[in-house]
Formats: sequence, structure tokens, C-alpha cells
Amino acid sequence: MVPFYALLGVSPQGRPCTVLRAAIRALHPSLRRMRGLRVARQRFYRAMLASHARLQSKNNPVGAD
Repeated sequence: MVPFYALLGVSPQGRPCTVLRAAIRALHPSLRRMRGLRVARQRFYRAMLASHARLQSKNNPVGAD
């Protein structure tokens, strides 16, 4: 899990769009505006979503319904 994910304050039951919103808000507005950092921002968002999905799959294993 990415260490920064824990700082987002999102519950493991949260939806992916909630994680994405929290990750966007976590970045300083000037970093969100810089066009040259677009690829890095996308990589950061994907890492946050992957950490969230990993945590969800750990809490809800397949076939545990």
C-alpha cells in the first residue's frame, strides 16, 4: 500500500470516486494547475486507487458473501 493513502482519510468501504476526490484535494492547487506534472498526477491517482482496491479486496475476499 502506498504510505500516502492512509493520509487521505477514506474508509475501505468508500467508492473509488471518493478516493479520487480525496487524492485530488490532497494536492496543492498550484500542483494541480501545472501542465508539466500531468503524468505524475495521473500516476499518483492510479496508485491511490490501486491501494484502495487492494485494501478492499483484503477486507472482502471473493466468495465471502
